[in-house]
Formats: sequence, structure tokens, C-alpha cells
Amino acid sequence: MSQLDTAHRPRRPFALLGSELALVFRRRRTWAMLGALALVPVLIAIAVRLTTDPSDRGPAFLGDITNNGLFVAFTALTVSIPLFLPLTVGVVSGDTVAGEANHGTIRYLLVAPTGRLRFIVVKYVGAVAFSLAATLLVVLVGAAIGALLFPIGPVTLLSGTQVDGWSYAGRAVLLALYVTLSMLGLSAIGLFASTLTTVPVGAMAATVVLAGVSQVLDQLPQLDWLHPFLFSHLWLGFGDLLRDPIAFDSFGQNALLQLGYVAVFGALAYGRFATKDVLS
Repeated sequence: MSQLDTAHRPRRPFALLGSELALVFRRRRTWAMLGALALVPVLIAIAVRLTTDPSDRGPAFLGDITNNGLFVAFTALTVSIPLFLPLTVGVVSGDTVAGEANHGTIRYLLVAPTGRLRFIVVKYVGAVAFSLAATLLVVLVGAAIGALLFPIGPVTLLSGTQVDGWSYAGRAVLLALYVTLSMLGLSAIGLFASTLTTVPVGAMAATVVLAGVSQVLDQLPQLDWLHPFLFSHLWLGFGDLLRDPIAFDSFGQNALLQLGYVAVFGALAYGRFATKDVLS
């Protein structure tokens, strides 16, 4: 093909992003992980339904679920954040670059041509898109199974105010966005780890292990000085979204923390990938 033909070839700026999203969500592994996450609210709802004695409220969150099925979504998110979501996000982000390297497809993508910066950004956006889809799935399945097995009514917030189901649905969307925001730093760490190896499993394992280590360190009182800098420190800090009026203080603090990790590890990922020989 001549240079003239190449110059007049119509550009499709979002073609690579669309291809990446299709690649992420077409994999059987992705659907298996999404299916496993969808089981979390289902199992919680069934367990509470079968084991809770109507005359005994038990723990507070169990009583909330039996009185209002909308709390299943909130409980499922709370349960998923420490382990299940980081595990799946670690798998997807750890595979971003290493998976392409393992299959030998990076050289073809860059010859397309695709700039290395664009390649890194698109890979990261794909991992974030998975995080958002996974979080929304937990919320939607939780709301659906909760409505099926338990009564639905006005929701009492942490501030003691009652809101209707639609108002709570809006807050549930904010919760999902908060949790997705919480996974931004981990996704950036996984992206960087993925540029260090051609073995996806290694990058996945390193990312998941770091998520666990961060949460363990966050529980040690001797390391109070370190806690505000850990990417997992504010993962469960969404209580302000369940108050009336809504306060976005924790949302803003978490955004600054996660964007700091994105800036640092995104730069490291690009620096590593920009000097990496992928065309030989």
C-alpha cells in the first residue's frame, strides 16, 4: 500500500479501545469471574433466607437484609471488596500486557500503527471497564435477588433518615462508582506488573498478593503512619454515601489516593513498556 493510500486511510480513534473491550469481555475467563461475583449476593441472600430465625434478628446487617432486600446489594459489595473484587481485577489487569506478549501479538498491534502510550492507556481502560462491570453486576444481582427473597420498602440510612427505593438505587450506583474508583490503583499496579513479564500468571499473582499485603498492613496499629498511603486504606470508606445529605468527603479522599497510584504506576508502566523490545 502506498504512502498516499495510508495517509488517506480513515482514522478510527476508538477502534483499538473497542477491540480491547471486545477482547476482555469475550473471554470465557471473564464470564467465569463475573459469574462467580454474581454468586456472592445470591449465596448471601439464600443463606440469610434459610438460616435466619424471624424471632432472632442476629447481626445488624442480617436484620437489615431480612427487613429490606435492598440491603443484599450493599452487603454483597462489602463482602466482595476485600477478596473477590481484588482477585478478579488482579487477573484482568495482570494479563493486560503480559497476555499480549505471551501470545506474540504486541508487535502486530504496534505495527498497526499504535503508539505505545495509546496501547498502555487502552489496556488500562479495559481493566477499569471490567472493574465497573463487575461492581455493577454485584449491585444489580444483589438488588434482584433481594427483591425476590425479601420484602422491599423504605431504606433507613446510617444517619437515621429513611429514603425510598429509587433514592437508594441512586446511592447504590454511587456505591458502585466508589468501589470502581477504589480499584483504580490496583489496576495500575497490575498494569505495571504486566509490563515486567511475559508470563501473565506471574503478573496476576503479584497483583493479587500486593492487594492482600496492603490490607494486612492496614490492620497493623504499629503502622498508623503508613495507612493513609496504602491503596486499600479507603476501600470500605463509603459510609458518607449512606447519609442524608450525602457527603463526598471520603469519595474525594479516595479519588486523590487512587489517582496518585494511577499516576505513579501508570508512569512506571509506560516507562517500562516504552523501552521494552517487543518487535524483535
